[in-house]
Amino acid sequence: MGTANLMASSGQDVDFMIHGLFSYELFGQTFWITTTHVSILIVMIIILIFAVAARIAISHAGEYPTGFQNVLEMIVEMLDGMVESNMGVHAKKFRNYIGTIFIFIFLSNISGLVGLRPPTADYGVTLPLGLITFGMIQFNNIKYNKFSAFTDLFKPLPFLFPINLIGEIAVPFSLSLRLFGNVLSGTVMMSLIYSLLSKIAIGWTGFLHIYFDLFSGAIQTYVFCMLTMVFVTQKIPEDTAG
Repeated sequence: MGTANLMASSGQDVDFMIHGLFSYELFGQTFWITTTHVSILIVMIIILIFAVAARIAISHAGEYPTGFQNVLEMIVEMLDGMVESNMGVHAKKFRNYIGTIFIFIFLSNISGLVGLRPPTADYGVTLPLGLITFGMIQFNNIKYNKFSAFTDLFKPLPFLFPINLIGEIAVPFSLSLRLFGNVLSGTVMMSLIYSLLSKIAIGWTGFLHIYFDLFSGAIQTYVFCMLTMVFVTQKIPEDTAG
């Protein structure tokens, strides 16, 4: 995932790295505003504008939905259906979170289509997403399983505790590395194409963007959200009401 403006101006060097735009001093430390920060800000502004427009459209909704309202209802029904099919009776509690990260990750993944460096091609973005999901998994584990959330680590045999513990700790890294690796690989591929084939990279590269940005971006978004739902649901006892 990436676009021509990520390439070196000479067209000879490959450039898919994160770049610092400007720095500032705070409490004696130097902090940098990078291309990732700018991309995240733009994605957040787009989401905010969309949310405000959606609120206005819903507040003035007619008896029969038309235009933008149809789009909103389609998106909500799609996300609700995805969450319900994976989480069943527990879907109502988690659909807001899943819907939020789905929209954020998807827009971040496809931002290469408009000339941005995808924020999800930065591990500093995907790791916090994985850690937030990990926190939700363990919160629900303790909430519903109480003390057995810890004793289960010693099952089926006590000496398997280290393996079980590593399996739990690996979850956020597995989620974040999968998303990061797939998005970054698309960024690298498009960077190589624009750099090494700069003289003929006109027109036909759009088909590659459809795959690396749109198709792959949608798949990775769904995989992240699906695994989040599966991991959370696994920690909730089956006999627990929604």
